[in-house]
Amino acid sequence: MFESLKNVPRLLLEQELRPIQGHRFQPTGFADLGAADYRLHDGRRMLLVESAQSVANHLEQTCLNGSGPDIAPELDGLPYVKAKLEGASDAETSSLIEAHRINSPFIISDPGFQTAFLTLSGYKKGKPVDWKKAAETLFHFDPNALLHGVFMANLLDGRMRFPRAVTGFVEAADVKEAVSGGVKNNPLDPTGKIRAKSYDENVYSNVPYPRIEYTAASIKAYFNLDLALIAGYGLPGPACELLIALGLLKIQRFLASGLRLRTACDLTPSRDMDVIAPIGFAVPDEAVLLARVQAGIRACTEAGLFAVPPVKIIECPVFLKADEKPRPAAS
Repeated sequence: MFESLKNVPRLLLEQELRPIQGHRFQPTGFADLGAADYRLHDGRRMLLVESAQSVANHLEQTCLNGSGPDIAPELDGLPYVKAKLEGASDAETSSLIEAHRINSPFIISDPGFQTAFLTLSGYKKGKPVDWKKAAETLFHFDPNALLHGVFMANLLDGRMRFPRAVTGFVEAADVKEAVSGGVKNNPLDPTGKIRAKSYDENVYSNVPYPRIEYTAASIKAYFNLDLALIAGYGLPGPACELLIALGLLKIQRFLASGLRLRTACDLTPSRDMDVIAPIGFAVPDEAVLLARVQAGIRACTEAGLFAVPPVKIIECPVFLKADEKPRPAAS
């Protein structure tokens, strides 16, 4: 299926989007900055609608069973690591949903798992990293972590780092503000003087507020599947094909059902996806990609590339850290 991608360094995709209703949309916001509003060298006003970090989270979400921590049933057999917390919490988490993926302290701190990871990867302090073995090890325990990137800062001296193989972001061009506003109403007492005895925070009165949304001449999602990075790991053919199919499946699922980015940012594709490079490649639809991923899971399992069983379950004792005492004032 991916023969035409051989020796191609990047698969570059662009998808035009539009608000599913009306013309306004709400971009992502950043602390102490607000919306990322910027200009190109020619003066065109641009807006970052969704950052690469956020799109990565959306792409990961597409293959979960609900909100996780487990993989979607149709992807059964794809390896990952699951941690059952014991002590101050009885929650379950996994390398599929942890912010640090397989480097999560709930996972990598487990002595048995850490020993197995170090043994397979041959990673040691003071010695060069064997990146081929390291990639094989990460693929062995969690191919998703290899696809989305991981910085193993919590493992020994923290030199093992894998960048994202699939990246996406959403930009809008020729943007203008759409200024409006509203009010939070208190139907009982607009002054906010009537309060519950057990809750005396200042949240009761009517509160008017401004609102800034945007319109744009165009909104576009960009995706970059780094084929050279995947090929550079030296993984067997079935592993490389699985990573490519899985990356494309995530993109198709995100575009099909993951574009409700915020309350006031609900987007939809306005036309077919454009393949910028390589020219002539057509992205298969979701059903075809899912079948290819499932075939890849079977092929990698038969080749012994995955952990057995594929879901590694560890038990992680946790405690509740006490509040730190305030430091005494300087004399």
